[in-house]
Amino acid sequence: MYRLIKPIFFKFDPENVHYFVVKRLKWFNDKFPLGKTIIRSSFDFHIRGLEKEVFGIKFRNPVGLAAGFDKNGEYVESLSNLGFGFIEVGTVTPMPQPGNDKPRMFRLPNDEALINRMGFNNKGVDVMAERLRMLKDKHPDIVVGGNIGKNKATPNEDAVSDYIKCFDRLFDVVDYFVVNVSSPNTPGLRELQEKEPLKNILHTLQQRNRKNDISRPILLKIAPDLTDAQLDDIIEIVAETKIAGIIATNTTISRENLATEKVLAGETGGLSGKPVRERSTEVIKYLSEKSNKAFPIIGVGGIHSAQDAQEKLEAGASLVQLYTGFIYEGPGLIKSICKSLVK
Repeated sequence: MYRLIKPIFFKFDPENVHYFVVKRLKWFNDKFPLGKTIIRSSFDFHIRGLEKEVFGIKFRNPVGLAAGFDKNGEYVESLSNLGFGFIEVGTVTPMPQPGNDKPRMFRLPNDEALINRMGFNNKGVDVMAERLRMLKDKHPDIVVGGNIGKNKATPNEDAVSDYIKCFDRLFDVVDYFVVNVSSPNTPGLRELQEKEPLKNILHTLQQRNRKNDISRPILLKIAPDLTDAQLDDIIEIVAETKIAGIIATNTTISRENLATEKVLAGETGGLSGKPVRERSTEVIKYLSEKSNKAFPIIGVGGIHSAQDAQEKLEAGASLVQLYTGFIYEGPGLIKSICKSLVK
């Protein structure tokens, strides 16, 4: 079915199509109980053999939706009904912001990839927190991750205050946190991946975390463009700050070996999809082996098939996430991966 619809979707602006689809999926989910049942029976694949406990959380299956797809926590229930084991929302910032100028998302069909320079467009953490509160009251079993960032206008020396605001506001309504300092679409953000500023952010959040009766797992999302020396620093920082794990990887600024014409490939922003698959797997393998599997890794980047997901898991990932592969392959990809893992 999706293969018939996709050529129509791909004739229109990718950002507009995205919101057209998710809004109608939510409407169908909310208005038609029978429709919700049909969606679940078509795409969901839930058996006990797929359940997995990672950093203290039980996941119904190891296939999640990566951040960026549901920036404001609006579509968690309807997306969960497609069979995802967990949904990561955001990236969210303390204050609402419009993001970068449009157009800001581009398809590269010849490479089965996307370039985006969205720029953390979102409605702010207060809006997300209220939505997730209502969701958790209704569906406490849906595992939700909160991907947090800083506002564009916040200087890097004050960035930690933005992460604290998001952390405090979402603490009661998410199951884990992801610190995003690796998006290439907010000027200067990747500078926070440097050792000292990164340690400051993570130490501060962990101090906040320990003050609560319960604590939330905190993960760090890293870029695929880091050198081995920088990855060694990441391993050291994880050990020192005692965060729960790593998400590897975010989008890349590299444009190597693309089949897409240079004009389109030259658009600024982060590249995702098949071209990043190999590098993200290399990063997972490096972190896993060099750390002696000291912490869990969520693998994301270029997963377009069950084989791609298995490759990430064999490299050392405990869980995987989809984004661009979900767009190119459709919702059937989740079920395909889960069935393969059972076999």
